Amino acid sequence: MAAQFGRRLYKGAATTAVAAAAVAALTASQAPGATTDGPGRPTATGTTPAPDVNADGDGAATGNSPYYTDLPPLNSPDPAPTADTRSSGTPSEAGIPATVLDAYKKAEAELRSSKPSCNLPWQLLAAIGKVESGQARGGRVDANGTTIAPILGPVLNGSGFAHISDTDHGVYDGDTTYDRAIGPMQFIPSTWEWAGRDGNGDGKKDPNNIYDAAIAAGHYLCRNGWDLSDDADLRKAILSYNNSQDYLNTVLSWLEYYRKGTHSIPDGTGTIPSGRSDDTSGSRPGPSSSGTTPPKATPKPHSPGRPSGPAGPGGGSPSTNPTPPAKPTPPPSTPSTSPTPTDTVDHLEDAGTAELTAMAGDAFTQKISTRAETKAGKAVPKVRVRFMVLGDTDATFTGGETVATVLTDSSGVAVAPALQAGEQTGRFAVRALVVGRTVSGLEYTATVTARAADTLTRTSDTPLTCTPGGEFADQVEVKATYEGAVAGKVAATATLIKAADDPTENDKGPYFKDAYGKPVRTLKDLQTDTDGLLKLPKLYADDTTGTFLLRITTTGGATLTVELKVAAADTSAEPSPSPSTEPSPSPSAS
Repeated sequence: MAAQFGRRLYKGAATTAVAAAAVAALTASQAPGATTDGPGRPTATGTTPAPDVNADGDGAATGNSPYYTDLPPLNSPDPAPTADTRSSGTPSEAGIPATVLDAYKKAEAELRSSKPSCNLPWQLLAAIGKVESGQARGGRVDANGTTIAPILGPVLNGSGFAHISDTDHGVYDGDTTYDRAIGPMQFIPSTWEWAGRDGNGDGKKDPNNIYDAAIAAGHYLCRNGWDLSDDADLRKAILSYNNSQDYLNTVLSWLEYYRKGTHSIPDGTGTIPSGRSDDTSGSRPGPSSSGTTPPKATPKPHSPGRPSGPAGPGGGSPSTNPTPPAKPTPPPSTPSTSPTPTDTVDHLEDAGTAELTAMAGDAFTQKISTRAETKAGKAVPKVRVRFMVLGDTDATFTGGETVATVLTDSSGVAVAPALQAGEQTGRFAVRALVVGRTVSGLEYTATVTARAADTLTRTSDTPLTCTPGGEFADQVEVKATYEGAVAGKVAATATLIKAADDPTENDKGPYFKDAYGKPVRTLKDLQTDTDGLLKLPKLYADDTTGTFLLRITTTGGATLTVELKVAAADTSAEPSPSPSTEPSPSPSAS
């Protein structure tokens, strides 16, 4: 297959920038210091070891299943086909089936809203869809985007592919012994279980629906805080989908091709690629569009020139010059395989995780650390540990995902990404499991507390005064902070109290008005805005004069008492009438 891929790559690289980019990708290496988290990833030295097809493929979306290796045509695509290009075959390559294309663009729009920093281009989904399933086998989907027949990859039984035992009881792939990649984006069941999304709003997460699969692929590629406009992050994301350098090169080639222009074609009229990464001998199955296992290779025909006839007792043909029987071939011995690091893991131990507590909306400052150990307590490096957020919570790992897979370091420790608290308060759990090994996991408890403030201050020092029966000219506005930082979205209560040492609600003096204009002296369910500001409604005064107190409290214990004065208008300072300015009458002459 390597030779076949090389010939195709040479052909494409002869005259186009598209394939030139693929050639550049072939020679590019990861940044210095990069580590390997699975077979086939570039190492710190820049070399790219061949993928280990027998390795556990759970670290990739597809389980490192086979893929289509066809490269884009030599001529660049046109945004819309013409009479000339229609006859050349380019439109069928550059064209994407209408429903499939719509799914990619809708996925891009959703990710632009939910994860804008990811910068996911729909052309990347199209490139992966082309390589994984030939755009849902040429767009053979119904009006809702579901494939006419399920798209299944080969059985991942370790024979030429990764070895992944059944994880879904055959629910998705129909196989209760081994897993198979499923759907137009070729997710393995264990990945779909947490990465699956409902992209068409029908309430289901169906890996064989292109809308569901496309949005799931988008979120998968946007995890870990990756920015796909950055070349290094783009490569990491693609390699996480299928851990192969050749796969990366092929996807990058189609990505560049689709970026130069494409157009919509009717569903079901797309071409299905022919070259496959597993097509080294012609006997390995590729993805099929049915739920049945592909047929076995046809036996070789009888050798010509050798007489045949009724079989004798030994199964040979009677002949005057019989061919000497061939020596029986001894059965191949089973190669001895040393256990993988994963095979040696006996249990997981906590590696010094501190108490996991964060305020709503904040990032947890503590991270979960888990160590993989043998039965003797020896640390096991290079083992994948999966962390999963469980329970009724909107907390996630950084990047918005609820599942993260981390490779243990040289001391056997895997450190989970930082947790991000949502708005929902309470306790939830994070479970740590060894990928590819059935051993008891660990559960960590995390707590999200309500947003809090420890200080309240008025934003103005203007005295708050009013005349009996009138209204206060200024509204009370306060700012909340916590440890010196703005405390946004903090719950607060405002009450007009009887005295500084008596927080009972007052029954006279200033008041607020409810929606019906009736007096109320306690306001609950208030909340500071994102800048920590809280502006109370307008205050009114009854006929009682005096000094009154308004107390504002927040979650976290911040309290502020504001003084309000109601007094009659001061008339003592009114100016006296001005003396008459008219001239005095002149005395009369005597």
